[in-house]
Amino acid sequence: MNHRTAVFAMVCVTLLWSIAGVVTRHLDQARSFEVTFWRSAFNALALAVMLHLLRGPALWRSLVRSPWPVWVSGMCWGVMYTAFMVALTLTSVANVLVTMALGPLLTALLARLALGHRLAARTWGAIAVAGAGIAWMFGHEARGSRADELLGTAVALLVPLAAATNWTVLQHIAQRTRTQARTSAGEAPLDMLGAVLIGAVLSALVSLPLAWPFQASGRDLSLLALLGVVQLALPCLLVVRVSRVLSAPEVSLLGLLEVIFGVTWAWLGAGEEPSSTTLLGGALVLGALVANEALALRDRSRASLLKETA
Repeated sequence: MNHRTAVFAMVCVTLLWSIAGVVTRHLDQARSFEVTFWRSAFNALALAVMLHLLRGPALWRSLVRSPWPVWVSGMCWGVMYTAFMVALTLTSVANVLVTMALGPLLTALLARLALGHRLAARTWGAIAVAGAGIAWMFGHEARGSRADELLGTAVALLVPLAAATNWTVLQHIAQRTRTQARTSAGEAPLDMLGAVLIGAVLSALVSLPLAWPFQASGRDLSLLALLGVVQLALPCLLVVRVSRVLSAPEVSLLGLLEVIFGVTWAWLGAGEEPSSTTLLGGALVLGALVANEALALRDRSRASLLKETA
């Protein structure tokens, strides 16, 4: 997979991820942790089948003997699966997705702390502006919103925190793989696909006691199966593959398309119009991220030009 193909694949991933909000708004009876349980359970079932077809019986032996990066990534996936759906049942799709948009900046910050990546001044500025956008949104919501809506925004914050940890771990593995390739170490690349399955199973197990008694209708189950397979299993497997080609900040930045797609689907498909506060906070977050990437692209172009003329 070359860089252009990886970018296209990541756009497809965000398009699939973005349908969660609008589909959730069309559920009949399933609520909160039951929604989380069924989506994660269907996700785990689909992943088990697909990974078994890809890896065969060796999949289950490798999962048991998986090293720490696989289990850390799996726990991150579990937090992301659970917190995202719980947040959607508490507050608006726009609030959840705008809060999740902090992911790229949190990823850059964590990559600086854990992997030693240098952060340019523009990135620190973007972090400050995006943080101000989220603070603006949360502060204005606190004045007139219900307690569950505020709780939903707080729960949604767990998603970018877990995502930043996850992408940083995946980036660490990708760097190690490239180093092994250069040194001909001979060690097999670490397979991170199993982490996605671990996360789905953990999410289902944690939410099961809180989901009882079940109230989902047959229509609810079909919609949640759609989310588990199409909105989660397929794109999450694909994003692990994409992370071998794209850097962690690139993955998170392209993931911002989910905000645009998701808010649009909820607006058109469920009549959920975002508030002016959410739009302003989202504009600050997205504007900071786009500006940061545009400046980074300019700097890379200048560096490349200087290298060619040297």
